[in-house]
Amino acid sequence: MASNSSDIGFRDSRVGWTLRDRWAAFDVPPAARRTAAIVGLAAFGAVWGVAVAIAGTPAFLMCVSLFACIVCLRDFRAGVALLVLLMPMSQSEIFPRSLFGITGLNPLNLLMATTLLAFVMQRAGERKAPRVFTWQLGLLYLVPFTMGGIIGTQHVNEIPGIFQDLGLIQFNNAVGYLRDLWAKPLLLVMYALFVGAAVARSDRVDRFLLPMVLSVFAMAFLAVIYVATSGATLAELSGTYARSFLSALGMHANDLGRLYATAYALLLFIWDRTTNWTLKTVCLFAMGAVFVALLLTFSRGAFFGFVVVNVIYLFARRRLKILLAAGAIVPVVLALMPGAFWYRMTMGFGSGLNTITAGRTGDIWEPLYPELPDHPFFGNGLGSVMYSRAMIEGRLWQVAHPHNAYLESYMNMGAIGLVLVLGFWIWVWRILRRESRNEANAPEMRGMFEGGAAGLLAYLIAGMAGASLQPDATQAFLWLAFGMMLGVRAKRALLAKAGAKKRK
Repeated sequence: MASNSSDIGFRDSRVGWTLRDRWAAFDVPPAARRTAAIVGLAAFGAVWGVAVAIAGTPAFLMCVSLFACIVCLRDFRAGVALLVLLMPMSQSEIFPRSLFGITGLNPLNLLMATTLLAFVMQRAGERKAPRVFTWQLGLLYLVPFTMGGIIGTQHVNEIPGIFQDLGLIQFNNAVGYLRDLWAKPLLLVMYALFVGAAVARSDRVDRFLLPMVLSVFAMAFLAVIYVATSGATLAELSGTYARSFLSALGMHANDLGRLYATAYALLLFIWDRTTNWTLKTVCLFAMGAVFVALLLTFSRGAFFGFVVVNVIYLFARRRLKILLAAGAIVPVVLALMPGAFWYRMTMGFGSGLNTITAGRTGDIWEPLYPELPDHPFFGNGLGSVMYSRAMIEGRLWQVAHPHNAYLESYMNMGAIGLVLVLGFWIWVWRILRRESRNEANAPEMRGMFEGGAAGLLAYLIAGMAGASLQPDATQAFLWLAFGMMLGVRAKRALLAKAGAKKRK
């Protein structure tokens, strides 16, 4: 029995049947199957109902996680759709870090593991599969990042204890170091590969846009509701020492702002490209929600990224009606903007570069400059700012990041690693731009890729005052665009190869 790439289940190579084919071969009456399914669901609900009554929220979360895992086992693409929904939210405090007190046992890790298992089962039954992994990802990105992790394991005992006391790190040995600074960030890379594999096996890749939009709404409402219920005023949120106000959500205000800016970029260009008025309306509301949430972060880096994305959009379109609309709307928005935002955006002007950069120049970068020639080629390991001489001697704030994406990459992976990783992101930007012009892609996909390119460019520019070139939670939507691009290209390559063989 022939089967295409959408067949689910492990394929028996001897007879060419999937497990679902074998189940269908049994002569079981439809009524009996329905009865068995109803009894099974009732039993499942009863067992977990008792568990929730006894164990409370952890049992409920475990129940939801297991149900999602069962769905994923039937089709790994369902797991990918759930990952698209959950990945941006996985860093927030509302997302559980453990279940029943077991570290690492959380809904995201369970979903990742189940999706991987389901994918392996399906992949084992495929004769020809699209290849989503590229040498650029491996050589330019994963190799220097892994080398930085290996080098850093030699310095774990040099990290001052204050980092553990403040809760900035949760490890004290090389194993924990690799787990937190190397393995966990790589989940984003695995996520992108999952997305690519799912897109390459789907006829309607635009269906992955719905969980993305829902995730954007959830992340935006998270900040809006938190600020609204906190009782804090805009004047308080705009203060220099209020940057950690949103940290209770699990991410610093600057990180949330960068996440919102990249999400806005995707939505803006999808809204512009799509001809589906329902999707266009939903994207418009989502952009409004993200804009409000971005403003509430009071992150100047996020403001700058937002402006860059809109400038790229206006420059890319250059249509008279769009320019006229922008010329009419922007002055009104600026005039109605509360004074707290103007105070935040102009903070430090006239008081020196160190004040403008919120202490980055004099309190973080300058103490690190004398150490830069010490490890010029391969760097000093991931998170090296924590065991730098300036940190150990007390001349530096207790920061786990030097607040400059390029300085961080140089310190962690050296000049060679910085060039390779930066080369990877430039390659991603170029391919996203190319795919955004490819008429073979659906309009929504072209918008996704164009928005990804715009968001990535804004992210790289804003990286001078923060962010990271390494895998980072703020890049969730960028890795989504990258994964979808990998999937589209892999599917096209597989079809082209099959067509070439037919012509022979």
